[in-house]
Amino acid sequence: MLLLGIDTSGKNASAAIFDSETEIFCARKTVHTTRTHSQIIMPMCMELLKESDLQMSDISAFAAASGPGSYTGLRIGVAAVKAMSFALGCKCSGVSTLEASAYNNAEYQGTICTIMKARADLVYTCTYRSDGYQPVPVTEERIISRSELAEELAFRGEKALLCGDGAADFFTEYRSASFFIAPPHTRFQDASGVCLAAMAHGFYDPDELEVSYLQKVKAEKDLEKKSEQVPNADSSSEIGVKL
Repeated sequence: MLLLGIDTSGKNASAAIFDSETEIFCARKTVHTTRTHSQIIMPMCMELLKESDLQMSDISAFAAASGPGSYTGLRIGVAAVKAMSFALGCKCSGVSTLEASAYNNAEYQGTICTIMKARADLVYTCTYRSDGYQPVPVTEERIISRSELAEELAFRGEKALLCGDGAADFFTEYRSASFFIAPPHTRFQDASGVCLAAMAHGFYDPDELEVSYLQKVKAEKDLEKKSEQVPNADSSSEIGVKL
């Protein structure tokens, strides 16, 4: 089957078409852009189809990086995949951005740690064990401080390949003979890994596809902060009655 995967989780906009029968990528493209993903991702998909001499109707399923990552970027990518899936009556898949990045480096036999920027000193991360073909998670996906991650990896006492858009900063700050950083062409989030992860997990109806942020979005944080500042009128009334 032909699978079209996209990644809009970070600064890169990426799309790929994967033939699962031959295990060949018919086309791949990644652009580091300052434009919003809504401006670039669909034209990129259409360009790949044209260059591969394919029609949208030739695609059997779709996949998107569903998180963690940029709130806006993830919503754009997931919305695009849901729209294409609904339009063609196809199945789709939302895969972990962290796992997709590990799949980009699956040929490394050993520990792979995906590190993505969150905010301030925090990172999204998950550690995997790869047999050279398929990475298997050995920790949960989390948002933790870089120092916590460094301590955890040091405690494991294993050599680890670092990937993700937060890997370079982490590698620079916590240099160790046990840490290796993935090369630039496989270090960052990419649609190729999205396709491979989707093939490993399977597909479902587009109305089941959702974004997974791993942390609360700004609107939720602002609402909670506002709620904390508003006195509880009912509680005050109850206290008054008791007094």
